[in-house]
Amino acid sequence: MEVYLVRHTETVCEKGICYGQSDVGIREPYDAVFESILNQLPQEAILYSSPLQRCAILAKHIQQNTQIESVIEDSRLMEMHFGDWELQSWDAIPREVLDPWMEDFVTVNVPNGESFVELDSRVREFLDNGISKMHSKPIIIVAHSGVIRSILCKINNLPLQEAFKTPLDYGAVIKVEM
Repeated sequence: MEVYLVRHTETVCEKGICYGQSDVGIREPYDAVFESILNQLPQEAILYSSPLQRCAILAKHIQQNTQIESVIEDSRLMEMHFGDWELQSWDAIPREVLDPWMEDFVTVNVPNGESFVELDSRVREFLDNGISKMHSKPIIIVAHSGVIRSILCKINNLPLQEAFKTPLDYGAVIKVEM
C-alpha cells in the first residue's frame, strides 16, 4: 500500500515554544508551500488528517485541489500531548522536570501529558485498525512530527529512541510502502 506522510507547515508559534496538542494556527502566507506539497501527492487517494487546525487546513486544501472526496479526521493522529508544558517556552520548564523526560522521552510521561510510547500506541492502533488494508487507492496522512516519526519507526522496524535522529521539516512529504 502506497502511503504519503505529510507534515503540517510552520505554525504561528515562536521558535522554542512547546505546542503538542494545542490547536495553533499555521504561518501565512502558505499558498506556495501548499502548492509544493500538492505537486508531490497523487490526485486520487484516501486522505486522513489530525483534527488540529495546522493539519486540517492543509488537508482541506489538498482535498479541494485534487479528486479526493473527503478528509477523514482521526484524533489518534494528533501530536503528543505535552500536558503542563503546552504553550510554554522550553527554556521556562524547570530543569528538574525537563531533564528526566529529555533523558528518556520514550517512556517518561510529561506532567499531565503522555509519553512517546503512548503516542506510538495510538498511532499503531490507527495503522492497525483505523485504515482499511483493502484500499485500492494510495493513502495520504497529514499529521505531526511525532506521529510521522512513530509511523517511520514502525515501517523501518526502528526503536522509538531513534525516532528523532532524522530531520523532518515542516511541509515534508515522505512516500512509503506499507
